[in-house]
Amino acid sequence: MQLNNEIAAVVTGGSSGLGAATARKLASHGVKVTLFDVNEEAGNALAQEIGAQFVKVDVTSDDSVKAGLDAAEAAHGPTRILVNCAGIAPVAKTTSRGEPHPMDMFQTVINVNLVGTFRCTSFAATRMANLDPLTEDGERGVVISTASVAAFDGQIGQAAYAASKGGIAALTLPVARDLSKSGIRVMTIAPGIFETPMLRGLSQEVQDSLGQQVPFPSVWVVVMNTHSWLKQSAPTQC
Repeated sequence: MQLNNEIAAVVTGGSSGLGAATARKLASHGVKVTLFDVNEEAGNALAQEIGAQFVKVDVTSDDSVKAGLDAAEAAHGPTRILVNCAGIAPVAKTTSRGEPHPMDMFQTVINVNLVGTFRCTSFAATRMANLDPLTEDGERGVVISTASVAAFDGQIGQAAYAASKGGIAALTLPVARDLSKSGIRVMTIAPGIFETPMLRGLSQEVQDSLGQQVPFPSVWVVVMNTHSWLKQSAPTQC
């Protein structure tokens, strides 16, 4: 899919971190971007900066996601690209100081990261499947989700997060097979550690522990912002 001003995209978790960097990159190619997030202040600021639209969307709510997709389509036309970046990463051990892992925390992480990703994918894909193909081979859209290296190499305190990201990785192939007949491509990325608001929200002890897992380069805090990283690495097609 060629990125240009005839294409509309939705980026969940688009107010910060990888989501914000993705939105900037897409907008730099003329793509009409709608940001989904619960952080209104940051979302509106970024939308104004890059000429996008912000919609407050809670990915754990059917009605909120549907309303967000309606708003995106009303402003920019049919959504052809969905990038799932919305996620949270609280830290807790399976048992600590004589107490079990808070079950409500575990369930919330799964609901936001895993179920939220699938909800947005299913709802957006249902709309994409009814669009006219863009190419001779029948391509109608693309869905890109965000797993994590934690899906395969989770660390201490990451039981909930790793489980949620492992679920996203496992979703990819069956969803791709489900949607192939509709001309919708599906893929998932599994980033390693880089500095985002989510990572900075962890304790310094946890950040240091995660950093020590990186074999090379040994200085784990990548000297970058996610915008410049994506600018260098992302292709002009999606």
